[in-house]
Amino acid sequence: MRIYKDIITGDEMFADTYKMKLIDDVMYEVYGKVVSRSEGDIKIEGFNPSAEEADEGTDTNVETGVDVVMNHRLQECFAFGDKKSYTIYLKDYMKKVLAKLEEKSPDQVDVFKTNMNKVMKDILGRFKDLQFFTGESMDCDGMVALCEYRDIDGESVPVLMFFKHGLEEEKC
Repeated sequence: MRIYKDIITGDEMFADTYKMKLIDDVMYEVYGKVVSRSEGDIKIEGFNPSAEEADEGTDTNVETGVDVVMNHRLQECFAFGDKKSYTIYLKDYMKKVLAKLEEKSPDQVDVFKTNMNKVMKDILGRFKDLQFFTGESMDCDGMVALCEYRDIDGESVPVLMFFKHGLEEEKC
């Protein structure tokens, strides 16, 4: 298994356990699922609560969300109220990524520069449909992942988008 981490913050962003697609060699699309989890769903081997404990009538907490977001502790970011503020963030972030690329992978600089503008132009056209997520540290200096819901085979599927060059792979 591979874990993909933000090269700036070190936050875990996603793993290769999800269906993924690489777009124009610069953007990973990771296909998630909306899931619900409740405390009562947790089973511990050898644990058998008495009937008295089981019938206390307590409410169980249910958490619903996108599996990728929940599993990797991504945090929703509300910092971008408009396309202009996101574009300002993006330009600054891309400069940081470019500096890291020039240092560690100079052969990827041209791919990054050429394809990123094309991909981002398409994504910015759908700005109003996007949600934004940071890693667990909530550090907006690092990667802010994008999420949109797409109709795939008649089902609404959350698709998270991560900048390939802003990630480092870690084998587990």
